[in-house]
Amino acid sequence: MNKKVKISMLVLMGFLAITSCGKKETAPTEESTEVNETTEGEGQAATAVSNVLVVEGNDQMQFNTSELRAIAGKPITLTLKHVGKIPKEAMGHNLVILQQGTDEAAFAAKAITAKETDYIPASEKASIIAHTKLLGGGEEDTIEFTIDKKGTYNFLCTFPGHFAMMKGVLIVE
Repeated sequence: MNKKVKISMLVLMGFLAITSCGKKETAPTEESTEVNETTEGEGQAATAVSNVLVVEGNDQMQFNTSELRAIAGKPITLTLKHVGKIPKEAMGHNLVILQQGTDEAAFAAKAITAKETDYIPASEKASIIAHTKLLGGGEEDTIEFTIDKKGTYNFLCTFPGHFAMMKGVLIVE
């Protein structure tokens, strides 16, 4: 709400600065502010109810989001896009969704030693809900899975050294 108020004030100040040379019109400013707030709210609601998720990973070892939301009991389609240019041998990305209660750091430590399976440790299969392939720059992978239990599930990139910066949560409502 604070962000909306600040944006509204900036819009109002800009409008007053433009119209201060002549006539003073405040009604259109209030009307456009209302439209902006409604649009923002609708966009957030649309994102919250969608089980079609897209995450981007880049050459700076970052996902474009640290929070995803989905609805429990319905199929989730998740696409990981590596929007960088560096090949997977040097800057590979994947996205692994872990079962609740899994120790992320311990999982990531085991993943580092699993180069032959694209950093998905076979010994930890029971801890994994779903995962993408390891991708290089310009590649993408789409996976489908369902989570029946509401809750918060951690996700991370298991490429060596990426876990510290490339992680987040999937909130299943």
